[in-house]
Amino acid sequence: MAYASGDSVAFQELFRRYAPLLQRMLLRQLRVREEAHDLLQQTFLQLHRARLDFDARQRFRPWIFTIALNLKREHWRRARRRPEAPLDDAMLAELGVDARGAKRWEARRDLLHGLATLRPEQREVIELHWFEGLSFGEIGACLGLTANAVKVRAHRGYVGLRERLGDDLPPLEAESGNREPSPGIDPGSGP
Repeated sequence: MAYASGDSVAFQELFRRYAPLLQRMLLRQLRVREEAHDLLQQTFLQLHRARLDFDARQRFRPWIFTIALNLKREHWRRARRRPEAPLDDAMLAELGVDARGAKRWEARRDLLHGLATLRPEQREVIELHWFEGLSFGEIGACLGLTANAVKVRAHRGYVGLRERLGDDLPPLEAESGNREPSPGIDPGSGP
């Protein structure tokens, strides 16, 4: 990694490439822009502090996601609170969301409520796979699990979502660009 050797341009490229992904993940999970931004800054500060520890034989993406996820977990431990609720219908009307946007928002809201009912380890795997586009192998590297263990968690989470939401799950894999099929799910019927 050129950045570990002191290349400041390499750091700028890492930030340009990974900051939007990490910001989106943190914002979705924290729901408060300032908190997500603070954790994003802490992630890159931690990256800077640990840059000499990076093993160049490993992939960088799981490493930086691991840093961000660990900081998020620590944030929740310190705050000792649950994630805040998403926007409600009144807030959408106030923001001027049109009917098509409202329908998409409702589907997403239902999915987020369904995700919130899952066990945290299942929810985390599904969010990293669907929303962030990480492969099961990358998620395993982030969480210290095998790819098969990640697939089991994802499968159990998908089963739980189907029990709560039925077969009308939104096709979120298209959003993330993720091409890896979800375990035990027909790719034509949603995630």
